[in-house]
Amino acid sequence: MTSATSMRTGLCGELGVDDVGTKVRLCGWVARRREHGEHLAFVDLRDRSGIVQCVVDGSVELRNEYVVAVSGVVRRRPEGMENPSLLTGEVEIGDCTVEVLAAAEPPPFHVEDRTDVDEAVRLRHRYVDLRRPRMQANLRLRAAVVSAIRRAMEREEFCEVETPLLWSPTPEGAREFAVPSRLHRGDFYVLPQSPQIAKQLLMVGGFDRYYQIARCLRDEDLRADRQFEFTQLDMEASFVTQDDVLGFVSEAVLDAAQCATGERPPPIERMTWAEALDRYGTDKPDLRIETELVDLGEAFGSTEVRALSAPSVKGLRIPGGGGTSRAGLDALGERARALGAKGLAWFRVAESDGATTLDSPLARVLSDAERDALVRVSAAAPGDLVLAVADDHRTACTVLGQLRVELGARPVGEGPHRYVWVVEFPLFETVSADGHPVPAHHPFTMPHPEDIDRMETDPLSVRSQAYDLVLNGWELGSGSVRIHRADIQARVFKALGISDEDAEARFGFLTGAFRFGAPPHAGFAFGIDRLVAVLAGEESIREVIAFPKTQSGADPLTGAPKPLPASSLAELGIRIVGG
Repeated sequence: MTSATSMRTGLCGELGVDDVGTKVRLCGWVARRREHGEHLAFVDLRDRSGIVQCVVDGSVELRNEYVVAVSGVVRRRPEGMENPSLLTGEVEIGDCTVEVLAAAEPPPFHVEDRTDVDEAVRLRHRYVDLRRPRMQANLRLRAAVVSAIRRAMEREEFCEVETPLLWSPTPEGAREFAVPSRLHRGDFYVLPQSPQIAKQLLMVGGFDRYYQIARCLRDEDLRADRQFEFTQLDMEASFVTQDDVLGFVSEAVLDAAQCATGERPPPIERMTWAEALDRYGTDKPDLRIETELVDLGEAFGSTEVRALSAPSVKGLRIPGGGGTSRAGLDALGERARALGAKGLAWFRVAESDGATTLDSPLARVLSDAERDALVRVSAAAPGDLVLAVADDHRTACTVLGQLRVELGARPVGEGPHRYVWVVEFPLFETVSADGHPVPAHHPFTMPHPEDIDRMETDPLSVRSQAYDLVLNGWELGSGSVRIHRADIQARVFKALGISDEDAEARFGFLTGAFRFGAPPHAGFAFGIDRLVAVLAGEESIREVIAFPKTQSGADPLTGAPKPLPASSLAELGIRIVGG
């Protein structure tokens, strides 16, 4: 066995009927001990591969989680005593001798998946929590996914290059962690949000296909899909188009999914940002939810009903939602207003004497044509509920899109893995208080060639060559074709209100490099934590990270963050004020 060492002949979970009669020495933790009188004891021995039952003649002084070595002979379990819930359930180890390698205090919780333990307790004793089968499976799945990603990138001749962790501040939008310099008192490094600029410099340096399993850090509020520290596949390639990058990444992601599930998902579909917003109300659509938004303009385009008179009227059919109580409908209305809508119209669809009817406060003021068009356009059937929001197009879509997710929510790992590429994002997402557009991604994203002439006159209408990868409603990552031409980069900086002097001070090491010959290039990065969480069916990425932080950013295991000694602060030239 490849798992054999000088201390053990193999692993507990590898044993089966083919090993009957074999002498073995196994090492692991005591998962459970049961004594039958004074002359017989059963010890369930656990290692990373699983559990095997060991039969010891005589009493044995052991507790759960003792680390032991067990020597004995593999034999079949007595007929009728097999345990189908164990991989080793047909065999046991007999004629056992037990050597205690390390005693253990009673653990703070049982090392069993069926035990419900407070997360703070789990993280405080993470070294015990990691022994649980769930955590063992998750982290080994993570390792397998990373291995599959590496193989996919190497197959496409990408070169792995490590980029610095001590870096210069970058303009990517997220708050950075600052690191004081001892040798340059008063100056700071930052920990990288991503290797974005470094990998573009690699393109200038002639490494035309780069990748890295990169550690990145962002000082942002934590949530289920976000940690201060995260790991991503980071890649960049020269002399490529958007289609090339999407192809490279798709292969890596589908390889990872096949490695995790045993089945290869179908080719990843693609839609534009505008289509995603119009059909799903979000740029992170969960395609497992079957319902889509519909345009009710045909029904209410010329309506005289004030509540439905707006530049855009969008609808959402809730199959079987006609039984929703009035209190439930009122709650949906409150939720829609909290999301930014002026109101929410609802229509319960029923049938009376063979005819379709609508139950709604607005039903009596609608014309027959409007009622018929509402049912037809929404494809509603008796028993369904139709929700409608009349507002500007983006608000109407995003409000109903959020309600679509909340009403049709499914566990992240349930059902098929539905990947989708979202492309052609806006180059700018809004206008700041000082009148300058705000970049939707980063300021090095190439504008769409068809829209570049509108950058100064109508910047919010300009599309970018940016793209996101989404899985089951989770954004896995983002990428774009980069700006490699100095004239276009200068126009983007000018639109953003970045002066030539400021651009030189902040990005001169990048734009200066471009003067020496920058190839057309494009790249992408996706979160490995998020991908593995979905593949493992976990709702939080903390369950696929060995040592995560809590929601507040604390580490219960080590007590971090902690104050530094006064001597260390003095050496760095730092004095704590306020607080």
